[in-house]
Amino acid sequence: MHPKEEITFVIIKPDGVRRGLSGEIIRRIEQTGLKIVAIEMFQPSHDQIDNHYPKADAWIKRLGEKTANTYKKFGFDLATELGTTDLLKIGKMVRGWLVEYMTSAPLIRMVVKGTHVISMMRKMAGTTMPADAELGTIRGDFSVDSAAAANRDKRAVHNILHASETPEEAQHEIEHWFGGREVIHDYQRTDEMI
Repeated sequence: MHPKEEITFVIIKPDGVRRGLSGEIIRRIEQTGLKIVAIEMFQPSHDQIDNHYPKADAWIKRLGEKTANTYKKFGFDLATELGTTDLLKIGKMVRGWLVEYMTSAPLIRMVVKGTHVISMMRKMAGTTMPADAELGTIRGDFSVDSAAAANRDKRAVHNILHASETPEEAQHEIEHWFGGREVIHDYQRTDEMI
């Protein structure tokens, strides 16, 4: 596949939609020369979001480990605040917060195409934790949320958008969110014609 043919999956999350950042995010994507080849606003069901996130114990335990590391880093008492130190139980708790957050408002789902689009979208989005994201990225410019704040509030991190990390993840997510429908509309941008 030619690098220009790469596609990825992007979701504008509830906080991005509620804060009116959708247009800004779309503008940034298009101004880089990437193209949106599928887009839709929708209200996700619990099952859609539940099936978006992995259910494997290893992935869930990793969520628990990240949470435990955050508590340790900031000197918070994990057992007192969450009622357990079991990493799998904590991971399930965090996964539940994610599902609750992602179903709390409409989302915008997109397929984006362009040269090295997966890495480009990840750079444009910024680090997963907005408080650590570089200025100039979407998260760095529009959010200061952190895992420490989210964990203490018993909620998901509000980090504005999701962008697939790998070609395999992008393919899986595009199939999950757009599968079976003829929704991808490729076209030639004016700047591609010259």
